[in-house]
Amino acid sequence: MDDEAVAVADAPEDRAAPAEPAAEAPAELPGNRYIDRELSWLAFNGRVLDLAQDDSLPLLERTNFLAIFASNLDEFFMVRVAGLKRRILTGLAVPTNVGTPPKAVLADINAAAHVMQIQHAETFQRHLRPLLEEQGIRIVDVDDLAEDERGRLAEVFSTQIFPVLMPLAVDPAHPFPYISGLSLNLAVRVRHPKSGHIDFARLKIPAGLLPRFVQTGPQNGPTATFVLLEDLIAHHLSELFPGMEVLEHHVFRLTRNEDVEVEEDETENLLQALEKELLRRRFGPPIRLEITEDMDARTLDLLTTELGIGEDEVYRLPGPLDLGGLFELNKLDRPALHYPTAVPATAPAFTPGEPNEKPDLLAAIREGDVLVHHPYESFATSVQAFLEQAAADPDVLAIKQTLYRTSGDSPIVEALIDAAEAGKQVLALVEIKARFDEQNNIDWARKLERAGVHVVYGLVGLKTHCKLALVVRREADGRLKNYCHVGTGNYNPKTSRIYEDLGLFTSDDHVARDLVRLFNQLSGYAIEKKFRRLLVAPLHLRRGLLKRINAERMHAEAGRPARIRIKVNSMVDESIIDALYRASQAGVEVQVWVRGICSLKPGEPGLSDNIVVRSILGRYLEHSRIFSFLNDGDPVTYIGSADMMHRNLDRRVEALVRLKRPEHLAELDALFDAAMSDATASWHLDEVGIWTRHAKGPDGEPLTDLQASVQQALSSRRRPTR
Repeated sequence: MDDEAVAVADAPEDRAAPAEPAAEAPAELPGNRYIDRELSWLAFNGRVLDLAQDDSLPLLERTNFLAIFASNLDEFFMVRVAGLKRRILTGLAVPTNVGTPPKAVLADINAAAHVMQIQHAETFQRHLRPLLEEQGIRIVDVDDLAEDERGRLAEVFSTQIFPVLMPLAVDPAHPFPYISGLSLNLAVRVRHPKSGHIDFARLKIPAGLLPRFVQTGPQNGPTATFVLLEDLIAHHLSELFPGMEVLEHHVFRLTRNEDVEVEEDETENLLQALEKELLRRRFGPPIRLEITEDMDARTLDLLTTELGIGEDEVYRLPGPLDLGGLFELNKLDRPALHYPTAVPATAPAFTPGEPNEKPDLLAAIREGDVLVHHPYESFATSVQAFLEQAAADPDVLAIKQTLYRTSGDSPIVEALIDAAEAGKQVLALVEIKARFDEQNNIDWARKLERAGVHVVYGLVGLKTHCKLALVVRREADGRLKNYCHVGTGNYNPKTSRIYEDLGLFTSDDHVARDLVRLFNQLSGYAIEKKFRRLLVAPLHLRRGLLKRINAERMHAEAGRPARIRIKVNSMVDESIIDALYRASQAGVEVQVWVRGICSLKPGEPGLSDNIVVRSILGRYLEHSRIFSFLNDGDPVTYIGSADMMHRNLDRRVEALVRLKRPEHLAELDALFDAAMSDATASWHLDEVGIWTRHAKGPDGEPLTDLQASVQQALSSRRRPTR
């Protein structure tokens, strides 16, 4: 695609931005104006760890945050650290956004990650484990159990665990075995009783097949006692090595490079290329070795030599490895130790007028745009119901949808299948390169194809990340009408319960035409040059946002009202950040609400005096993206799928849609007002990249929990009168 051939076109009803001054070049910005993105990501995970250490939160939610921290860090190593290491080895690495040499960045990451993993392990061992025991949730060694409990576990081991174990010897006849990524393993040393010869064996813990926490008694009693699967196996090692003397055993865990690199070729079948790459993923090079603190030097030397792991890539940790297994404890039926139950409300516009009346979502959308806010408002009674109604409606002729991630048993997929089987034209644009969901997406893409759905895989070289659905219906007067959904989150019923997202339903003709053009571009050969209410990456989005940011700067320079509000998961793109700096220098109030990485430095004198950055983490994962510009009193606000990262702006198909209804603009303004308020609990970023948590006021009382207050406000909304 020719980027220069595509013009950014705002809707004609938008207030025109002031003309750019012709002469003056922008002032030079200082060289050290960014925060290192990798260290910023680690700081984000540090905020997750803060929540695990917060004694005001329910106990099992704190253990869940420990598990989230562990899962996040695994993915960071498998993708970010692995990619950096690969580029260093191939000589392709370049200095970071702050100019740090790649090897120095890797050293900084390892140093920071070592400290955080120790804190993480100690938080569990010293703080949460004793608190769990106080609540009757015990995690004990097998030797600490009563004789009858040990007997029951011996039976469990004999019948359910022993048959699937595969001890692998290492000797001249048996080479060192392949160690799969993220697998939990026992390194075992045994001695032959006659010869006295000492041998090494590796035993993989089947944690993916069996529960990591093995319960010793009834499932739903007032107390629950568990032993770790690896401890139970270690207790029975003599049965795995009969006749041998078991000298010692140690737990270790390996992380490998599991990022997928697919060389796309227009003549190659992308599905087949990706499947081959997924097979290669299992054999990616090692990048991190976690060991228990009691491992001896001889065993460690064997592992590092055989695995090719450097000393700075070894993480010696107290307590159990792989605390991602704590997700299992969150399933315990202990209501007092969880967040209070929250039931999503149905969006008022989609609530029937009478108790027994069946909702008609398409009729509601015809009356006017509908904005829904998940998980406070139900995904099932909005997005899912919209597609199910469309699939069942005999007057619906076609459905087009993008699918980036969804659950394996998704009712969204079933609705598309039902529509195709009913004879409707159905197009599903499936992004099979969605990281770590590739195999899942391949499976249900083929399921859709078997049902007669037209499945396409997007554009060569680009991931399709936008969240779009289009329903084409023949109305009573014979004319065709389009019903649209543009969202910030995936069409995934499971994650919709924990991801905070926004979605716009509309039958606006401008949005409909935009979606028709965009789907044609994604499934055919069209190169669309402009859109009316959408900003689309990689061609329009960055330039469209830069135009808006610069317009605010010029409003401020002319003495007119100016403000920028941006909510994203990540703020990394240098051109966007530099534009925000220049807006701040001109006097524009800039508010950035970011969940994860932020390379922007707020509050630096002369550079970003007027920029504040806040982060909110909690029960729900903040996932929506909002871009709001005051525009001299005629607000311009977009929502959509794009973060401010190079990959989103340059290597993905992303879409933002402009909101038009005044009540929707007011709702998002109120949300921002609350997020930026000093009365709301949040983390504040300073000019040197340090995040400080503000959870209590000067009187020591907890500050407002934004998510809880939004939940309460939206649950009490009533159906509007039209």
